[in-house]
Amino acid sequence: MFLASSAKTIDAKLKNFVNEIEAKNHSISVIAARQLRYSLYQNLVEITIKESRDFNVLEEFIIRAGIEFDPSPTEDELASILGLDPVFVRSTTATLQALQTLSATSPITVTSEGRSFYEKGSVPQPPYSVQIYAISDPLTGKLTFQCEPLNDELVKLPDLADFVTIDHLIPDISSLSLEELQQSIQASDLAFHLPQEGKIVVSCKGISPVKKIGKTLSFFVIFDALKDKLSVQIINGKQILEAESSCLEVLLSEGKISLQALCKLSDETISFEREAILNHQNTEIEARVEKIREKALETPTYISKEQNDSTVVGTVIQLRDGQIGQAFLEILNSAKHQIIIYSPWVNKVVIDDEFLNLLQNLANCGVWILIGYGIAQRQENEGKPILLEVEEKLRAIKTPDGLPSIQFFCLGDSHIREVIVDQKIYVCGSHNWLSYGGNYLPTGESVYKVTIPHQVQEAYEFLANRFQNHAQKLWKNALENRNSQLSVEPLCIWGALGMEDIALQEIEQNNWLELLPMWLNLVLQNIKAKNVLDLVIYKKALSLLSKVSGEEAFIELLRQGWRQVMGAIATKNPETAFNLLNNEVWVQFLRLNIAPINDSPANFISQCTISQHQEKEENKTRVKGEKVDHKTKKKEKS
Repeated sequence: MFLASSAKTIDAKLKNFVNEIEAKNHSISVIAARQLRYSLYQNLVEITIKESRDFNVLEEFIIRAGIEFDPSPTEDELASILGLDPVFVRSTTATLQALQTLSATSPITVTSEGRSFYEKGSVPQPPYSVQIYAISDPLTGKLTFQCEPLNDELVKLPDLADFVTIDHLIPDISSLSLEELQQSIQASDLAFHLPQEGKIVVSCKGISPVKKIGKTLSFFVIFDALKDKLSVQIINGKQILEAESSCLEVLLSEGKISLQALCKLSDETISFEREAILNHQNTEIEARVEKIREKALETPTYISKEQNDSTVVGTVIQLRDGQIGQAFLEILNSAKHQIIIYSPWVNKVVIDDEFLNLLQNLANCGVWILIGYGIAQRQENEGKPILLEVEEKLRAIKTPDGLPSIQFFCLGDSHIREVIVDQKIYVCGSHNWLSYGGNYLPTGESVYKVTIPHQVQEAYEFLANRFQNHAQKLWKNALENRNSQLSVEPLCIWGALGMEDIALQEIEQNNWLELLPMWLNLVLQNIKAKNVLDLVIYKKALSLLSKVSGEEAFIELLRQGWRQVMGAIATKNPETAFNLLNNEVWVQFLRLNIAPINDSPANFISQCTISQHQEKEENKTRVKGEKVDHKTKKKEKS
């Protein structure tokens, strides 16, 4: 994007794809892209599978007799006890012996395998064999299985292995344990090894020589200006191969990839591109604001008294001097669930008691507030450090459930003042929202109030992406220290951005289940503020209950969290709440004492809904009291 095309190593077939990648995210630049040959290793294997079926009444009597009778009866003795013709008993025992459930001896003797199946109420069926393909990936060291063979692509391209030092050895099927093979087959999403369903792979052997299979892959070198990071990616078609890309990231950090040899990229070239992109960031924001200025000039619209109380969708309104402060407060007060503010500087002249009270009232109504500040590219270079007193007051503002409502960080590298409310209103310009400097006289300042959806969305995506990247850095630090207190800020940022799915994914992937009560609080906040119910994410969260033993220190918070969330969902849509409590989930609710042991889903939802209504009324009374108290103090102050 920023280097002359002659300075980049971009294969001709990838130019259009590179343009697509850069167009989606203006903070990144693809500085090299090559098509390469990559080799996988494939061989045909034969697996043997045993399945079970429910036993019939006679089979159950025979196995039970072999287990419980002492001494064990013979076939004829059991036939006499059951009042059956011995032929029937002998025929059934012969079947069970063939299935290795009974030993071929008299009296009736149940094998260990037979006992295992009896406990499950089933008997094994005769084993059968299936041929599948084992695929070895030397880059990731993973072994996967699939039903269809890979097609060998006869392409004359440079081999990735010539440029990358790969340490993994190709695993030999015969050297792996049966358990390792079962796990790989199961992880490959093939329905051949399903122990919970009584379907078990009992052997696996190679029946053909290993064959080298060539694939065409695209190798990209990408610089992300927001993260100030160089990365590499492997893409197959248009799908990013996450595992392979992660392995390449590690190899790059270990010096096992030569970008000079692979892409003719020197350190000087990379450094030049980095500076070009970082310098381009503010130019990008300026270009976006310039489009808004041009739109305002094309269709000049002036604010009227009637428009003070409403937002005209699809317009750009220019506000000047005295109009700005009042409009700013009105726009903030109109927020239903989210406010994002970017201000180069912040000081205590603006962050006074009245403004803090406004923010607290918004927090009481369930509004998330994200504030970014800073004009320098690095926080340590910031010329006007934030007063600790101001930061403490902002961070002290909580939601009714005790969550930090305001997330406040130095992001840096922007002098444009921006405000976005509910992804519907975007305000930008030269007015210092949070640092008036004590000068309230007209100074020729102007801002633009934008309600054109695509322009609001463009600005939102840019700022949201910056906060999301900051959240990732904070999360990484919390994860490295395994510190739940450090995890609060990134989780709240994700909650404020409506990215609860990312938060849940990180919690699950890192097995940090003690953060689930915190996650439920985020969800509760967003349910109350927005009438949005994402059933997929709730079902995913409910599935994690099976991983909780009930002895954890956080179990009471988890119980309370799910009761509140289910109550909030039921308040919005009772049918949705009831549908979430399927049989499997209800068993977990009873096991973990989230619901009383003799309760029913219908009654549980009803009780949770009543609790939500009571809590809502209590919050209304408390907020009303706080407003009255604030007015009294303000009057006394006057």
